[in-house]
Amino acid sequence: MSKQDTHFFNIFSVVLGLLVLAAILIFALSRHLGHALQFTALQTDPMVARVMESRTGIPARIAVAGQDNTALVIQPVVAASAGTALAVPENGDALYEVACKACHGEGLAGAPKTGDKAAWAPRIAKGKEMLYEHAVKGFTGTTGVMPAKGGRTDVPDELVKAAVDHILAL
Repeated sequence: MSKQDTHFFNIFSVVLGLLVLAAILIFALSRHLGHALQFTALQTDPMVARVMESRTGIPARIAVAGQDNTALVIQPVVAASAGTALAVPENGDALYEVACKACHGEGLAGAPKTGDKAAWAPRIAKGKEMLYEHAVKGFTGTTGVMPAKGGRTDVPDELVKAAVDHILAL
């Protein structure tokens, strides 16, 4: 093997090693950032908790007296999922705290932050009825997405309008 071939293989090995090292570092950085930024938010989101509980519920075996129970069917435990229903907030302030604040409190997903007059001014200029409609029905804008009723489709429209009034008052 010539000196040029040896030099090529040495350089190629170093470059390949650096690429593998860079891929490992990028993977480790993304895992760290994902854990630090998303994990705590996922733990506190009531919708994620409800879905996780429904998926990880302990199955129960039901035996019927007087029948052949050799082929028991595994059925989900009904009592465990009964307590996961989200309570409907009483007023707009409470709805803001449990649903709206997640995005509008921090400005996530392009949502205008609560209290940021400059960000809210063009939206307010379109009229309160337009804000109500976007809050109730949802809206896809140029900077982000507003889910219908802030993701809480179980609340009445009047409560969503009260939450919009609360946000505008802050």
